[in-house]
Amino acid sequence: MAQQIVIVGAGFAGLMAALSAARLRAEKNVSPEELKITVVAPEPALIVRPRLYERNPASMVAPLGELFLAAEINFHAGNVDTIVIDNGTVGISGAGGNSESLPYDRLVLAAGSHGSQPPIPGLAEFGHSVTDRDSAVMLDKHLHALAEQPASPARDTVVVGGGGFTGIEVATEIPDRLSEILGLDAAVRVVIVERGPVVAPDMGSEPRPYIEARLHDLGVETMLGSGIAQLDEGGVTLENGERIETQTVIWSGGMRASPLTEQIPAERDNLGRILVDPDLRVPGFPQIFATGDTAKAATDDEGNFSLMSCQHARRLGAFAGHNAIADLLGEPTLAYDQPSYVVCLDLGPDTAIFTRGWSPRSVELTGADAKKAKMDINTVWIYPPAAEREAAFQNAFDARTVDF
Repeated sequence: MAQQIVIVGAGFAGLMAALSAARLRAEKNVSPEELKITVVAPEPALIVRPRLYERNPASMVAPLGELFLAAEINFHAGNVDTIVIDNGTVGISGAGGNSESLPYDRLVLAAGSHGSQPPIPGLAEFGHSVTDRDSAVMLDKHLHALAEQPASPARDTVVVGGGGFTGIEVATEIPDRLSEILGLDAAVRVVIVERGPVVAPDMGSEPRPYIEARLHDLGVETMLGSGIAQLDEGGVTLENGERIETQTVIWSGGMRASPLTEQIPAERDNLGRILVDPDLRVPGFPQIFATGDTAKAATDDEGNFSLMSCQHARRLGAFAGHNAIADLLGEPTLAYDQPSYVVCLDLGPDTAIFTRGWSPRSVELTGADAKKAKMDINTVWIYPPAAEREAAFQNAFDARTVDF
């Protein structure tokens, strides 16, 4: 009887899990009829989420259908709503409202994450985000619709809630992007509101002065030490009582793991991620592997853990896919590691900063050189391989050899 690996999600982790599993299956001369690899997702496409802060977010998608065919990976359209551990099945709802059940011998949970939205009054009604494609497209439409209104401080002001990586990339993109929409004579104002004492709190002391100088050069204001207390149709009120008139608030206050993690009775962190074993197996559930943004995994022996980033998701996915199929074939599984960590932060139309290391972070590139690296990452490195069998296997991560 055929065995089946079910991979929940077609994001960076899910895609790499499927390709890594398919490559090991081919290496072991196991036929796709004997061992099926099935990806379940709403569509056979990779949403390039790290680029959703850019112009034209609707285009930030890479089709996967031909790649899956080339690698002999099955695709099942739908959303996984339930994980039934007792009988090894997942419950799937389709676009037409129909529901069905799909059995698994090994499950790879790569369901990703969603934007974390705190209960700030008015945020759901008046806030925008770039954490998923639909939200980013809605923001893009909103920005273009501003051009139909008369100039005013509220029309021309954008408030970004949160001064982390996403908030900074959004804020440094907006001045140029909004000036194109409203005209170069528009008095565009961008304000980052950060509850903490500094922007880019995770970057450390060496990179931060460069980031702060770049924000200053672009005219991006920072209001520190006070978060957003509430939103209404005409603006935001801060926790310190200050008011900013604006029609555009972009929330970038962090991510949370897919709620599917809550259906597995395992230990989770404050972001909802499952604390996994070294081979990414869920403790106590040997048939289930968690990966990407659903997993908290040690990256090295120095006390560092994976982050919610495509950099970590891709390698996590490669290990999870390899280990799921290795386990079925009686091969040893591999302990995930990812000792190299880099951050390439976009800082507007012609500048970025490239750092290496956890703490302290060392600056390796700035300015145009870092921007070129960022463009290479965003337009080449994170995209799927060619839709051809050998190219797909050659370019997919091999968990045994690749160190990102």
